[in-house]
Amino acid sequence: MTAAERLTDGLYGLGWSTVKKLPEPVAARLGRTVADAAWKRRGKGVQRLEANYARVVPDASPERLAELSRAGMRSYLRYWMESFRLPAWSAERVRTGFDPKDAHHLTDGLAAGKGVILALPHLANWDLAGAWVTTALGIPFTTVAERLKPETLYDRFVAYREGLGMEVLAHSGASAFGTLARRLRDGGLVCLVADRDLSASGVEVDFFGERARMPAGPALLAQQTGARLLPVTIWYDDSPVMQGRVHPPVEVPGTGTRTEKTAAMTQALADAFASGIAEHPEDWHMLQRLWLADLAPVKGPA
Repeated sequence: MTAAERLTDGLYGLGWSTVKKLPEPVAARLGRTVADAAWKRRGKGVQRLEANYARVVPDASPERLAELSRAGMRSYLRYWMESFRLPAWSAERVRTGFDPKDAHHLTDGLAAGKGVILALPHLANWDLAGAWVTTALGIPFTTVAERLKPETLYDRFVAYREGLGMEVLAHSGASAFGTLARRLRDGGLVCLVADRDLSASGVEVDFFGERARMPAGPALLAQQTGARLLPVTIWYDDSPVMQGRVHPPVEVPGTGTRTEKTAAMTQALADAFASGIAEHPEDWHMLQRLWLADLAPVKGPA
């Protein structure tokens, strides 16, 4: 493990061990302070966040984009402060901390016995939404996590999410896909963050007027298992309660090849994600490159 990896792992460990002990108002103030400091430094993450917001709000002035990126960093640090504290929240705090609209799409789908796939973008706090599902509804679910470096940091995230009642699989291609398919065939629930895919297997979609790539997994799982595919968008307001919406099911097209069906379903997911992001852009925590135009190789000298 390199020195940088040890530092990263130590900082996350400090967050989970210390921040969760702070009173909630103190943790919230700490998050805003850290967010504002990071925003003022205008590092690569903040600049990328602003560039992404410029796609979402194309008519925004530079001043408006700066306001959005500051609000976006505050939202991002709210996510982290909540996540560090979630293991210490009471069941009642989790149940009252999230208010999703149209959750009947989820409960009706599970009652049908064919499994449900929830697909979310990087909006607000998806970990809190997951904890609400396992606590308020009493429904366990399976998700995947990208392998992080150092390995000890990945282990921390797995332990954290398993402590919230989730089954966590390593993002390892066919092995993870097969397990997810089995869970769905057993009538279970799978939750996937699905608005960014840099792999060669990603599906190209139109996203805010430009081409981006999103994972094919949710659409392929729905086709292979018959599970209901539901987009979910979540956001913060001025209250301590996170808001959300479970969108109507994305249907499998009646005609077309598997590739064509996957493309159509992934585009439908992208459209649902875009609707939620456009309404609450400051809660979209996309500090990385997403659109293909930004990922194209640079020609000429580095």
